[in-house]
Amino acid sequence: MKVLVTGVKGQLGYDVVNELTKRGIEAVGVDIQEMDITDAASVEKVIGEAAPDAVVHCAAYTAVDAAEDNVEICRKVNADGTQNIANVCKKLDCKMVYISTDYVFDGEGTRPWEPEDERHPLNVYGQTKYEGELAVQNTLEKYFIVRISWVFGVNGKNFIKTMLNLGKTHDHLTVVNDQFGSPTYTYDLARLLVDMILTDKYGIYHATNEGICNWYEFACEIFRQAGMKVDVAPVPASEYPTKAKRPENSRMSKAKLTENGFVRLPSWQDALERYLKEIL
Repeated sequence: MKVLVTGVKGQLGYDVVNELTKRGIEAVGVDIQEMDITDAASVEKVIGEAAPDAVVHCAAYTAVDAAEDNVEICRKVNADGTQNIANVCKKLDCKMVYISTDYVFDGEGTRPWEPEDERHPLNVYGQTKYEGELAVQNTLEKYFIVRISWVFGVNGKNFIKTMLNLGKTHDHLTVVNDQFGSPTYTYDLARLLVDMILTDKYGIYHATNEGICNWYEFACEIFRQAGMKVDVAPVPASEYPTKAKRPENSRMSKAKLTENGFVRLPSWQDALERYLKEIL
């Protein structure tokens, strides 16, 4: 089996290539230097020459606030780029995994979102990722759409690294406590994605580490596990106005993973512990 992975320099792409290699599966990792996903000819050439059995599409425009001012480029990457990849997957009859986000939902209520729930994004980033989902759904039959949230990995920036850096220079921090979701460790997620592409159990899935928390609880646990004495105070999101509106409820149901025989990810606290050992 041969798998092409986009966004190999990002947190997730990096871990997916490592996981494939670990299992003896041939991995072709590309980033913008090797393949500009917004250029249909480039996508056709690179994927066509690689002739993979599956494409795991991790590359995306993820600067959520900047997206509000850069709608065109965000859409070009997240929607048009995804369409370009889907078109080539269809032509080659290969599987496609599209990494999506909790941001396709409006964040209303408190119940966990189900994979088939209606999508009503609150911001440009969420809207373009939704358009990417539609591109995959309307083009392919052999696809996995995997929605994730609150991502952290060794490669790249994330909330944990931000907290650890702030903790070195601040004794006191305020962190939002009215947005709820589940952290997702790319190392754990990569394992699941590789499990998926070895099957034909296609469809939309939610995949995060187990357990729910808010950002404040996440921050407290980061400092506790890192052994750092930082006083964290909870505040509402209204005290931190951002350009892009964030969903309050990013709880996502992972029941479909179990139903299809996939092993769910460990608890987020367990993932955090392993991650801190890796980076500290």
